[in-house]
Amino acid sequence: MAEEENGKKMSMTLVVTLIVIGLILAGGISYLIATKVVADKSVDRKGQHELGDLIRLGDAKDGLVLNIGGVNSGRYLKIGLIVGLRPDKKVTLREGKMPSPEEVRILDTTVYVLRSQKLEGFDPAKQEQLKELLKNEINKNLGDDWVAEVYITNFVLQ
Repeated sequence: MAEEENGKKMSMTLVVTLIVIGLILAGGISYLIATKVVADKSVDRKGQHELGDLIRLGDAKDGLVLNIGGVNSGRYLKIGLIVGLRPDKKVTLREGKMPSPEEVRILDTTVYVLRSQKLEGFDPAKQEQLKELLKNEINKNLGDDWVAEVYITNFVLQ
């Protein structure tokens, strides 16, 4: 009888030990896989450019607030955008409240592009496409390769 109890305790201890070792191995493997995937995604960031001036579009606090999807849609977009210019492009900063001509053209193009998008264009999965579209349209409007990167700092669709 004592041997039976001792055998059950031994097998129970063995089972618990194997479960703990299995959990530790599973956690370690999961950690390695997760860090490998995150490291690969961070290395794959395309378009890592050296930046020159940064221009915040819209109000410093609220960014841009636009009605989108047509006049009668009743949908609004509040978006914070920062445009990173190439280092060789310099914006002439003016004293006072009047923005530079480049800033005005960038803002005009941005508002036009955002207001001309359909609601499906603001899907979170299409954020990179929206940034690329803004970058290309601004560069086309300014007549030269001015913009290195477009950053979306906040995004609210109502």
